[in-house]
Amino acid sequence: MSDCIFCKIIDGSIPSVKLYEDDQVLAFFDISQVTKGHTLVIPKDHHESIYELPEKVATHLFSVIPNIANALKRTFEPTGLNLLNNNGKDAGQTVFHYHIHLIPRYGEPGLHGALWENASNDVNVNQLADYAQEVMKNLTQK
Repeated sequence: MSDCIFCKIIDGSIPSVKLYEDDQVLAFFDISQVTKGHTLVIPKDHHESIYELPEKVATHLFSVIPNIANALKRTFEPTGLNLLNNNGKDAGQTVFHYHIHLIPRYGEPGLHGALWENASNDVNVNQLADYAQEVMKNLTQK
């Protein structure tokens, strides 16, 4: 979709700090970094929400998430990790291209409210790129 920010990231017209990519899936750091290592995992084909996501796409998407999650764990040593997916405006979805948030946790309270309010809008892209190199070293090669 021409107006979808994630489709623009996929086609390269908007830059991103990529962590993982194959022919169907892209994982990259969320620019807001709710916590250090906050990552988005998306299908390359545009699907608005879980309701439109084909089973085959979902199967592949979810098959790569453990590898990415474990790379984040090895890199950042969080004490936990949230997998978050919002479907529809009333559920808090703001980008209408299916995506999963991987949110490393370091003892912060709450999930929505306070956690999202602390998201940084002053992200150091060079630092994210350095983090990405470390995460990619920790991905299991298939």
